[in-house]
Amino acid sequence: MGWFTKLLKGSDYKILRGQYHGKYGEDRIWDNHHSSMDDLTDIEKEDIDRAIALSLSEEDHKGKKVVDYDSQSEDEELCKIDDEEDEHLVKVHLEEEERLAKIQQEEEERLAKIQQDERLAKIQQEDERLAKAQLEEDEQLARAIQESLKIGSPPRYDNDSSILSFPHLFPPGYRICAGCKTEIGQGRFLSCMGGVWHPECFCCHACHLPITDYEFSMSSNRPYHKACYREKHHPRCDVCKNFIPTNSSGLIEYRAHPFWLQKYCPSHELDGTPRCCSCERMESRDTKYLLLDDGRKLCLECLDSSIMDTHECQPLYLEIQEFYEGLNMKLEQQIPMLLVERQALNEAMEGEKNGHHHLPETRGLCLSEEQTVTTISRRPRIGAGYRAIDMITEPYRLIRHCEVTAILVLYGLPRLLTGSILAHEMMHAWLRLKGYPNLSPEVEEGICQVLAHMWLESELYSGTGNDGASSSASSSSSSSPSSSVSTKKGKRSDFEKKLGEFFKHQIESDTSSAYGDGFRLGNQAMLKYGLKRTLDHIHMTGSFPY
Repeated sequence: MGWFTKLLKGSDYKILRGQYHGKYGEDRIWDNHHSSMDDLTDIEKEDIDRAIALSLSEEDHKGKKVVDYDSQSEDEELCKIDDEEDEHLVKVHLEEEERLAKIQQEEEERLAKIQQDERLAKIQQEDERLAKAQLEEDEQLARAIQESLKIGSPPRYDNDSSILSFPHLFPPGYRICAGCKTEIGQGRFLSCMGGVWHPECFCCHACHLPITDYEFSMSSNRPYHKACYREKHHPRCDVCKNFIPTNSSGLIEYRAHPFWLQKYCPSHELDGTPRCCSCERMESRDTKYLLLDDGRKLCLECLDSSIMDTHECQPLYLEIQEFYEGLNMKLEQQIPMLLVERQALNEAMEGEKNGHHHLPETRGLCLSEEQTVTTISRRPRIGAGYRAIDMITEPYRLIRHCEVTAILVLYGLPRLLTGSILAHEMMHAWLRLKGYPNLSPEVEEGICQVLAHMWLESELYSGTGNDGASSSASSSSSSSPSSSVSTKKGKRSDFEKKLGEFFKHQIESDTSSAYGDGFRLGNQAMLKYGLKRTLDHIHMTGSFPY
C-alpha cells in the first residue's frame, strides 16, 4: 500500500477528508466536501501517477521472485528424475551384461560337450576299427589252420622207420608259437610282440604265469603282468614303503639323496618326517630315533658310535693332536676342548668377535675370547620315548692364556664326524697360534677343510682305526664306563665306514664359496705342492698357490 500512503502525503489529506463529530451509531455527522479529480492540481496528479507506477513495479518484482523460486524447484525435480533414470539404465545395463555372460558360458559349455562327444566318438571308432582288424586277422589265421589240417600225412615205408621229407609240408600261412616253437593248431592264439603265441605260452617274466589281461607291461623286451611290473620296477618310497605316486603330468616324481641314493615321496619333505642330524637320512616310519635335548634327532645307527660328553671325547682329541704332530704341526699350547649343546654353541658364537661359521648349522667353534661356556660333563641316558635324559652340564670359565681360549664341538655326533670337526677347528687354532695374518674365509675355511678331509682319509684307510695313536687312546680310556661301544674302539662296522665316506662326500661336494670352493682350491694346491709349501705360501701371500 505504498502508493496509497504517498497519495495521502502528497495531497495533504484533502481528498476524502471529512469531519467527525460524536461517537457511534446515528450520532455520526460527516461534513463532506465535494471534491473530484478535476479539483486536483497538476502536482497532485503527478504524485498519484508516480505512486501507482511504484506500486506496479513492486508487484512485478514480487511476481519475478515467485517465478524464480518455481523455476528452481522445477530444475531440482528434473535433476532428481534424471538421476533415477540413470540408475535405472545402469541397473538394466548390468542385468543385460549378466544375461549375456550367462548365455556365453552356456554356449561354451555346450561347445565343450560337443567336442568331448566328438573325441569319444573318434576313440570308439578307432577301437571298433582295431577290433575289426584283429577279427579279420584271426579269421585269416583260422582259415590257414583249417587248410593245413586238410593236408594228408606223408607216405611211410613199409618198415615205418623214417618219414619222407617234403619241402612244402605246410602252406605259407602257418604259424609257429614264439614261446614253445611248435605249430599253432586249431583254437585260440595271441598275436603280440611281433609273433603269435599259445595262450599258455605267453607268460609273465616275473611270476611265470600266463598273461590273460588285455594289457600288459614290457621291460627289456620281456612281458609282465601290470601288477608284477609295478612290484618289480615301480619305485617304492623308503620312508612310507608305498609306491611313489605319479604327479599331475603322469610321471613318477621322487626325491633321492645324492649319497645314500634313498628314494622318498616329495611330500615327506613337508610332513615333518624326521631326518637324522648326522647322516641326513630319512628313515622309515617305524624306525626309532633318539631325541636329543636340543631338539636334534639321531638315528640308532649313528647313535652306535656317537660321543656324548667332554670326558668321552678326550681320547679322540688326543688322537687329533697326534695326527697334527705326524704332520710336523704340533700345537705347543694346551687348548681346552669341550662338548656342548647347540644352544651353548650358538651363545658362544655370538660372543666371539672374529671367525667364520658355516650357517645354518654350526657344529664346531674355535674361541679366542674369555667367556663362560656350559659343557656336558656326563652323557645322557635313553629314557621313555627314546629321549635323552639325565644329562649333567656344568659351567666352564675360559681364561685367555694365548690366542685361543677353547675348542667347542657339538655333542651327540658319531666319532668320525666329531673327529673331522675337531681336525677342522684345531687348524683354526694352529693358524692363530702360528701368527698367520687375517685370511679370507675362502682361504682359512678351505685349508681347515683340507685337514679335516685328510684326517678322515687316514681313519678310513687305516683299517681298524686303532693303529698308533688310536691304540694308546683306547687304552687310556678303557676304564671309563661310557666307552663300552665297540664301534668306537674296535673294528668299524660297515655302516660306520659308509658314514665316513659320506662325511668325506659332504666336504667334497659342499656348494658354499668358503667351505666348498675353498676346500677344492686348497686341496688342489696341497696335492700339487704339498702341505708345507702350501702353508708357507699362505703365510707369505694370504692365498693359495696356483
